[in-house]
Amino acid sequence: MTSAANSRECQQSRPVPPRAYPPEVAWDAPLNPSTLPEIFDQAVKRFGPKRCTNFLGQVLTYDELAAMTDEIAAGLARQGIGVGSHIGLVLPNTPFFIAFFYAGLKLGATIVNFNPLYTVDELAQQAKDAEVTVMVTVDIAAVFDKVGELVNRGLIEKVIVCPFASALPPVKRLLFTTFKRKETAAVPAGGAFVRLQELRSHGRSYPKPDLDPQDIAVLQYTGGTTGTPKGVMLTHANLTINLQQVRLWFHGVADGEERMMAILPFFHVFALTGVMNFSIAYGFEMILMPRFNLIEALRLIRRTRATILPGVPTIFGAILNHRGVDPSDLASLKFCISGGAPLPVEIRKGFEKLSGCRLVEGYGLSETSPVTNINPFTGPSRDGSIGLPVPGTIEQIRSLDDPTQVMPTGEIGELCIAGPQVMKGYWKQPQETAKVFTGNFLRTGDVGYMDEDGFVFLVDRIKDIIIASGYKVYPRRIEEAVHEHPAVAEVTVIGIPDAYRGEAPKAFVKLRDDASVTERELLEFLRPRLSKIELPSAIEFRGELPKTLIGKLSKKELRPAGPAAS
Repeated sequence: MTSAANSRECQQSRPVPPRAYPPEVAWDAPLNPSTLPEIFDQAVKRFGPKRCTNFLGQVLTYDELAAMTDEIAAGLARQGIGVGSHIGLVLPNTPFFIAFFYAGLKLGATIVNFNPLYTVDELAQQAKDAEVTVMVTVDIAAVFDKVGELVNRGLIEKVIVCPFASALPPVKRLLFTTFKRKETAAVPAGGAFVRLQELRSHGRSYPKPDLDPQDIAVLQYTGGTTGTPKGVMLTHANLTINLQQVRLWFHGVADGEERMMAILPFFHVFALTGVMNFSIAYGFEMILMPRFNLIEALRLIRRTRATILPGVPTIFGAILNHRGVDPSDLASLKFCISGGAPLPVEIRKGFEKLSGCRLVEGYGLSETSPVTNINPFTGPSRDGSIGLPVPGTIEQIRSLDDPTQVMPTGEIGELCIAGPQVMKGYWKQPQETAKVFTGNFLRTGDVGYMDEDGFVFLVDRIKDIIIASGYKVYPRRIEEAVHEHPAVAEVTVIGIPDAYRGEAPKAFVKLRDDASVTERELLEFLRPRLSKIELPSAIEFRGELPKTLIGKLSKKELRPAGPAAS
């Protein structure tokens, strides 16, 4: 199934917009496929002298970032990178990530994103599957040493090494080189290792291949919460059209004027599209954070007068629960969007009251570039909804038993999506690709329903549903009920083996600072809110709950071994 075919079918069969569609969003706006280098070059022409990145105080303009990108492209070409090459980025949020991302694409290469916190074996598995020949990383020993091991194993040919300190402003650079020297890796000279300074020493001229919007731009690996991670093939068309879809939704955004908080890591598809590429395309200044720190994030929002804050629910929850936050710290925010996990209603309402800024929930998948749904920034919204489909996106709720059958309004089934942002398929896995498509519709694996106004509500992931005494129990419903208790900061629910019911729900709870509640008290609180079969069989209190590397709550570390963990 190709993205071009998806686009054709959607244009031919696109229904009227949902009844509650925001009047300011053009449902039938043209969505024109392009390439990411074209997007980048157009941004440089429009916004050249404006600020592009702010990395811990070191600022680069669009013109300066373009010069760096072209020098890197020239150096990569001398290293043999071109059409068909696969480049791995093992980088935190830095200007290096942005420059190498676009430099590789300009040469016709495909970018493969890696989490810098992966183990050596995780890096090796993904590098081998993605057929990566060159990796780019920083000279921080904790990251560099793992990438260097891939050279020792013969898995990659070259490592481009970026000096982390060089991205810092002068005073911080001096402090880093003085006090963080032990954290800096000893980079071997020559051989498989190429320093950034050497790479950038060959001018700005490089071969410019003819790029097609249907070329694969990014191999975005799924999280792999079940089975082996799969490489999602995202084309230039997928990614550039998704930018247009998001921009149409963000009515009131001023091109060339906004300041975007880049807290989420660029290696994750949410930040890749919704932060980095979105900012580049429309001339925003990115406030880069190499890793999330709550106190530093609040300081940066206040000092830089940031206007857009994308995050996951745990970030907004952390801000809301931080006793030291002052509403004036958040006064500059104009747009806040939460994704990656369900947004508890209590966090949304509390954050909006604190900040004075509307916080909307969105939804997407690696397989959809990723954005498919967003709640309106103005007008009506629905508590607990992931929102309405973005322009050009068709959504249906299909039967859990027969994915070809469309369910009536309000009935529960699997969310299925068709649109020009839907992936080309899984890398080297045609059988897995076939499994997730029904015609042109991508099966998301998420269970939910659609109301009469077109708002989509997710009940849970198919794989997370608990089967208790033959009945389906949805962890998300239990989590929402637990979250209503004022002492609860975070909660996640899983199924555990039960001798009588087969499976039963168990809740893991983190309490707010200085708050207390017993298991018995919490169960009494839940009794009028949940059915008997939904009531947790056990509640375990923890100081911290496991999270994924972008900060959303993770269930897999909590699941017991055996059948219930599958």
